Amino acid sequence: MMFKQIRPALSVLVFMTLLTGAVYPLTVTAIAQLAFPVQANGSLVRDAQGEVRGSQLLAQGFAGAQWFQPRPSAGDYATVASAASNLAPSNPALAKRVAEDAKRLQVAGQGAVPMQLVTTSGSGLDPHLSPAAARYQVARIAAARNMPRASLDRLIDALLETPLIGPQVVNVLALNMALAENQDLSRAE
Repeated sequence: MMFKQIRPALSVLVFMTLLTGAVYPLTVTAIAQLAFPVQANGSLVRDAQGEVRGSQLLAQGFAGAQWFQPRPSAGDYATVASAASNLAPSNPALAKRVAEDAKRLQVAGQGAVPMQLVTTSGSGLDPHLSPAAARYQVARIAAARNMPRASLDRLIDALLETPLIGPQVVNVLALNMALAENQDLSRAE
């Protein structure tokens, strides 16, 4: 008698496990691969040799004055540890870090450092900057690369993205890839 009650329950368990654990995920994966292959595979960015250099969707750190810097990351740009720092605006440790970053990034004659360059995003992996935050870095990069500032301004303009909702942004990885590939920046439009 007990087996009569357990048998339908086990049948439903096996059926639902196959449906939700195999059929549905494989169907969704197949549709995504067919309809959106780039996005389904991580929106990877490749260099001229075809090597993967990052993702359009994730920030990564760049060392050196010759590169555009993204927003700071509380998790050091690690996707596993993605998160905000969890420090309240009134926390002295946050205030100290922001003040130190602002002092380090300050460029004489350019005014205050944009907040995006000293504060983390919610995930700590935001790959975009506002055009103003990118332009704030132009003087430093131009000096480090011994190139005209106007070329970098044109590069920023050429790589501006207009999202469906919100202000224009520029992808930091795209900017740095253009610099790394030594694109003719005098022609960037």
